[in-house]
Amino acid sequence: MGYQALYRKWRPRTFQDVVGQSHITKTLQNAIMQNKFSHAYLFSGPRGTGKTSAAKIFAQAINCEHAPAKEPCNKCDACLGILNGSISDVIEMDAASNTSVEDVREIRDNVKYASSAVPYKVYIIDEVHMISTSAFNALLKTLEEPPKHVVFILATTEPHKIPLTIISRCQRFDFKPISTQSLAKRMEYIAQEENTSVSKEALHAIALAAEGGMRDALSILDQTISYSDDEVELADVLAVTGGVSQRILTDIVTAMHKQDIQKGLELFDDIIQGGKDPGRFVYDLIYFLRDLLLYRSAPNLEDILERARVDEAFQQLADSVSEAWIQDSIIRMNECQQEIKWTNNPKVFIEIAIISITNRHTEENTENQSDVSSEDTAKLIHKMTQLEKEIATLKQAPIQRAESTPSKPRRRQTHKSKNSYKVPFERIRLTLQEAEKQALKQVQSEWAAFLNQLKKTNAPAHATIQDSKPVAASSHTVVVAFKYEIHCSLFLDNQPLAESILADVLQQELTIIPIPVDEWKTLRNEYVKKQDHKQEDQGDPVVEKAKQLFGDDVVQVHD
Repeated sequence: MGYQALYRKWRPRTFQDVVGQSHITKTLQNAIMQNKFSHAYLFSGPRGTGKTSAAKIFAQAINCEHAPAKEPCNKCDACLGILNGSISDVIEMDAASNTSVEDVREIRDNVKYASSAVPYKVYIIDEVHMISTSAFNALLKTLEEPPKHVVFILATTEPHKIPLTIISRCQRFDFKPISTQSLAKRMEYIAQEENTSVSKEALHAIALAAEGGMRDALSILDQTISYSDDEVELADVLAVTGGVSQRILTDIVTAMHKQDIQKGLELFDDIIQGGKDPGRFVYDLIYFLRDLLLYRSAPNLEDILERARVDEAFQQLADSVSEAWIQDSIIRMNECQQEIKWTNNPKVFIEIAIISITNRHTEENTENQSDVSSEDTAKLIHKMTQLEKEIATLKQAPIQRAESTPSKPRRRQTHKSKNSYKVPFERIRLTLQEAEKQALKQVQSEWAAFLNQLKKTNAPAHATIQDSKPVAASSHTVVVAFKYEIHCSLFLDNQPLAESILADVLQQELTIIPIPVDEWKTLRNEYVKKQDHKQEDQGDPVVEKAKQLFGDDVVQVHD
């Protein structure tokens, strides 16, 4: 007999051989032992995780001459007949080739006949989602109430394409991707049985490339054994799969973090010239950065790392980079991964991503240094400006006037929450008295440029002010209406930075006074009515004399 591929030779023959699916195999074994197995099952999950193998083992177990047993003996006539396909009572069919109503009707007509060689007739339908809707409808009644001697096992990689009426009539088992450790352990056992030497690094790399599928893992192992001369090493696996070694990934990430664009691009060019797949490089780099972030955040979780092995170089890199930088790099590489799906020049987009990550890091360092050097100065200037304006307000608005304002008590909150914001009404009224239409137009014309510059400088600060608009401005202040009160509170933490950027855009220093939009509407209406009264009363000498003696707020004019 000729050479048989490893995935065929080592196909599971017992439930114990089905790797990584103990939650399913244990349930099926208990059902068999208690003679409580169902008439219909749905096995769903990724490719190569053991769905059809488990279905065939189940068919053997319920028909084994030693049943009920947790495992088929694989020695009796029934087990051997099911294995070699000589027993016609176990029918394994591919739904991709049998999608029509006629194929399903044939099944429906044959299920009524009793099995000839074994106790149970078992229909294993692989890729069942390929069956047409009309064929599903033809199968529905039979699947709901089949004869006692018939068991249906439906297998699929896309359960969302199966009608709910079918799913509700089956016991559903979801096969999960097999863990990297389980794949490596199983391949190590098979390599020993095959008298083949495979390094642990190579097994780990194969398991990663298989992405949770045992069939894929054994196919890659088979290919690397043929490729290697003697012992299968990591380099052999990388050559076969097109993957990138951890050493190169470490060097590229280090180059980007150290702002060495030339070295980063040279390393990437060497990878492409070596015949590596650009998409695979981005995939490996994202997972390497993910492992780097997890290890830096929680070093004790070394066992859950998927692409990286903790060596000296990896530890040094983890100590030198920040979590924020890693997160930003992952986001940028993920965007690159989406972009290269729709282009014939993936190399260009990856190079742009490398340059972007490096340059962004440089800009952030420069901004951080600038913020550190001027942070205290900005705070002092801001506090001094506030004090000066408050003093000016007190001089122009006597205490009696403030106490007699009828609208103020209505706005005073009866309780304070964590995010409450106290609106500076007097400062806003003072701004309205000094407001100029031309000043507001100038701010409004440059507001979009200001928001854009703030977003580039500090995205969180931009998020607090993006849903706002300037509503009044004087020569030294601007009133900004915010959609929600909480945004006013959050903006105060970023006010010095925002005012600094606004000054750069307008070439003029302005103090930003935030106010919730509802409060602004009330205050604006109050101010307009007051101005109307002033215009009506202007020119009456008696009224003017009374205001001089007692003040505007005390005097009320009645017709």
